[in-house]
Amino acid sequence: MNNAMLKEDVASVVGVLRPLCEAMGGQRIFLTGGTGFFGKWLLHSFLGLRKTYGLDLTLTVLSRDPKHFLSACPEFDGQEGLGFIEGDVRSFVPPAGETYGLVIHGATAASAKLEHENPGEMYSVITEGTRHMLDFVQQCSAKRLLFISSGAVYGPQPSTLSHVPETYEGTPITAYGRGKKESERMCLDASTGCFECVIARPFAFVGPYLPLDIHFAIGNFIRDCLENRPIVIAGDGTPLRSYLYAADLMEWLWTLLLCGEHGRAYNVGSDKAISISDLALLVRSCAGAKNEVVVRGRKVEGAPPAQYVPSVERARSELGLRVRHELPDAISRTIVWNRECNLKV
Repeated sequence: MNNAMLKEDVASVVGVLRPLCEAMGGQRIFLTGGTGFFGKWLLHSFLGLRKTYGLDLTLTVLSRDPKHFLSACPEFDGQEGLGFIEGDVRSFVPPAGETYGLVIHGATAASAKLEHENPGEMYSVITEGTRHMLDFVQQCSAKRLLFISSGAVYGPQPSTLSHVPETYEGTPITAYGRGKKESERMCLDASTGCFECVIARPFAFVGPYLPLDIHFAIGNFIRDCLENRPIVIAGDGTPLRSYLYAADLMEWLWTLLLCGEHGRAYNVGSDKAISISDLALLVRSCAGAKNEVVVRGRKVEGAPPAQYVPSVERARSELGLRVRHELPDAISRTIVWNRECNLKV
């Protein structure tokens, strides 16, 4: 981890998590989904916690191709307390005789391409992966499971709800959302009398390691500014979103793992909404760029904007979690990280 800003972010996460160190000591943790955006941040924060506080922690990461991942991210290779096993979440063979106190199940196929081309496979990857993981959780005698679900379980957010609460039942319309909702049910059912289960429902995020070339609007806008090309908005620019910085996300996930109430779901994200058009302008301003913003869609008069914004009152009131990084700062830090990475290529 050579980037100074990333080191600063990880140090800030480690600092705010200090009160949880007693609960962490001596824990053996198993993680799926450890090589993506969330996963890389979990690995960095784990290593920071272990080193800073001298914690006797171990983290085992399931990966389909550990050698490829460690070749692409050598900063995680050979780190004490961090190990990898190879396998698919739907079929991996657990390490013989190994026990883990905590499990984080974050593996998923968050692919717009797969959702469009093969929604059945999308649903299968999520639900069958969860089914196999639940068998593993019981075999390894885990005490707590954090299941990383998604805000997609709510389906379209009604215009009457400015912020969607965890109590809103909703109806997911994507295979991804349906798979996550079914997996939540499976986790809660399996946990009864066996282990504690907490559910995280993430919304939208920004930060180092966020892919800039897939279906994340904020990542696409950052890429366009870095490459000095027009920011093109396919729709009318009115949909409302909110974004939590990755360092804040880590505080939330570790806190949910260790302190979340059993059987409870928590929205994870920011509750400060911004329209897609305003987001494009903000990203351009943070980048100090002058590229054109093109809105291709036409607003339908009288139609309320689509929304994807959580209520985070439950996480705030029950666990003391909050948004520490305002969006302009979060975007600027992400841009700085990407510029430094590009210079090293």
